Amino acid sequence: MSDLEWMDLALAQAALARDADEVPIGAVIVLDGAVIAAAHNRTRLERDPTAHAEMLALREAVQKLAALRIPGTTVYTTVEPCFMCAGALSHARVARVVWAVRDPKFGGCVSLGNVLSDARMNHRVEITEGVRADEARALLQQFFRDKRG
Repeated sequence: MSDLEWMDLALAQAALARDADEVPIGAVIVLDGAVIAAAHNRTRLERDPTAHAEMLALREAVQKLAALRIPGTTVYTTVEPCFMCAGALSHARVARVVWAVRDPKFGGCVSLGNVLSDARMNHRVEITEGVRADEARALLQQFFRDKRG
């Protein structure tokens, strides 16, 4: 499958978040052409500020593979990971992160920092951005428009 098709799966997860009244962010982790984990934001449901889509998918992936590190994986997420998620993805040694839209207020990969690619880091991650950006942006904008009234 292509990046566009994998991102469609992440967008489907984001729609599940929206339907649960969570910020619509979804993530999918792929290894060897197969989805090994998928999640959406559940911070409100779980009353847990760390229950971001990427963190939940990462937890699922390492449990499924019974591994601390998941090299060779690609993470597809609808929004640029925050510092917490980017740090966890780096520690997990993911190979690549693909996202749809930047997060100018919390993004830890290019917007406010470069956790995944900083030369001082022990592990650097390949990044691709802008995949299905229009769709992810529309989902976020509509969610917040509905929240505001």
